[in-house]
Amino acid sequence: MNETLISIGELAERAGVPHSALRFYEAQGLLKSVRTAGGQRRYARDMLRRVAFIRTAQNVGLSLEDIAGALAQLPELRTPTRSDWTRLSKRWRAVLEERIHALEVLRDQLDQCIGCGCLSLTACKLYNPADQAAARGSGPRYLLGDTRPVGRKR
Repeated sequence: MNETLISIGELAERAGVPHSALRFYEAQGLLKSVRTAGGQRRYARDMLRRVAFIRTAQNVGLSLEDIAGALAQLPELRTPTRSDWTRLSKRWRAVLEERIHALEVLRDQLDQCIGCGCLSLTACKLYNPADQAAARGSGPRYLLGDTRPVGRKR
């Protein structure tokens, strides 16, 4: 057996994920394996980096589609280098900054109205009379960046 390849069990244990997650990631095209003559999956060791990247990206809320698009830009015929990973991660900086900002706004307004989505009938009679925020679109308009009408502060 080739020592550079590891079994699904070894990858799962080392990466801290269940076997089913690895099979799912592979079905989604995020990981690649080769099969032994007996049909067992074997993974290159650099798949450990991919799994770590996938899990980290999922933890910050990136979709599998976004993750797949990013991983598709990594080289297939060699182990990705630090510069490959750096280039890939720079593409997500703006997305992560937007998410951080949205989380900060949510944190700062969590004890108040939810940004007029609308969850507080009592407060919205004062801050969003007649559901004026609805004219700006669906969802929590104030959390999405819309400003409140002049004279209505939270």
